[in-house]
Amino acid sequence: MSRIEAHFAGRIGGFDLDAAFTAPGSGVTALFGPSGCGKTTVLRCIAGLERLRYGHFSLSSEEVWQDGGSFLPPHRRAVGYVFQEANLFPHLSVTGNLRFGLRRAKAGAIAFGEVVDLLGLSRLLERAPGRLSGGERQRVAIGRALLSQPRLLLMDEPLSALDRMSKDEILPYLERLHDALSIPVFYVSHDLAEVERLADRLVLMEGGRVTAAGPIARLLADPALPFAARRDAAVVIDAAVAAWEPAYGLTRLAVAGAEMLVPGAAGALGARRRLRIAAGDVSLCRVAPQQTSILNVLPARVISLLPGEAHQVGVLLGLGDAGDGARLIARISAKSRDLLELAAGEAVFAQIKGIALVDSAAD
Repeated sequence: MSRIEAHFAGRIGGFDLDAAFTAPGSGVTALFGPSGCGKTTVLRCIAGLERLRYGHFSLSSEEVWQDGGSFLPPHRRAVGYVFQEANLFPHLSVTGNLRFGLRRAKAGAIAFGEVVDLLGLSRLLERAPGRLSGGERQRVAIGRALLSQPRLLLMDEPLSALDRMSKDEILPYLERLHDALSIPVFYVSHDLAEVERLADRLVLMEGGRVTAAGPIARLLADPALPFAARRDAAVVIDAAVAAWEPAYGLTRLAVAGAEMLVPGAAGALGARRRLRIAAGDVSLCRVAPQQTSILNVLPARVISLLPGEAHQVGVLLGLGDAGDGARLIARISAKSRDLLELAAGEAVFAQIKGIALVDSAAD
């Protein structure tokens, strides 16, 4: 698999940027951090819309867009760019807006019908932009960007202008794009819930610098980063459909170090799924309960204790008897920590009260 390399350094007005990271040549890489940390500037550098004192960007060793004095101008970079606002052409129908993307591109692998199906646009094709909801307009903008046949898709907080209902409407379509497309995506956001649902890899930024980068599952559970200590801490875990229990309407999912049960049909055998488990939905016990309504009671080991707020503490866990499986975080009271005599290396059982199947589309 090809590897994307990026490093941009320089000053824009009163802002200094020096951001370097690598990313896989597929999947979704999220640039995450507070407003003003430089996320959008990095995206504009990738697109060639900003040229700083130093810049390097390559999609592979054979495809270099910027390096030292060489600089590929924006119009020659095969980039699809989705902004916060859809910016559709008001005088064109949905079909016209989508086909505008096709007119700007050479023939490619992404077909008009495929984009219409993936983004659920078939019933909207004859509408004018003024008759679309915010979520519908943004889906059309994404479709137009894809039909330009990009080598790279850049998304700059594409949901930030939408209300909660519109965000919930569009997120499943973004998940479908993630599964269906092979082109890499850089996704800028300061909404952690979006990142947890969509990203494979996370680039954490602060003050114009990259403070951490890596697979999102690892970074969310890293005790050295701020995520694990948050009151609303959660982890994401990759899983595969292992078996069904149709009599009870359950699906058994295999994760590193354990199996978990979730309600409903989660897809075909072997299908990959993503789970989100909130720290507040994990409780601990030292002895496996004999009778409990909680279906997911899993052996684990304490990796470390994390700071908390208001007499709450976090417990970083590794699933499995040896603790070398997927990572979990439990948020418990300080009193419970002391009563259970928890310490690094101790064996426990994690009772998981709630598991969110982030990508719920069945194959």
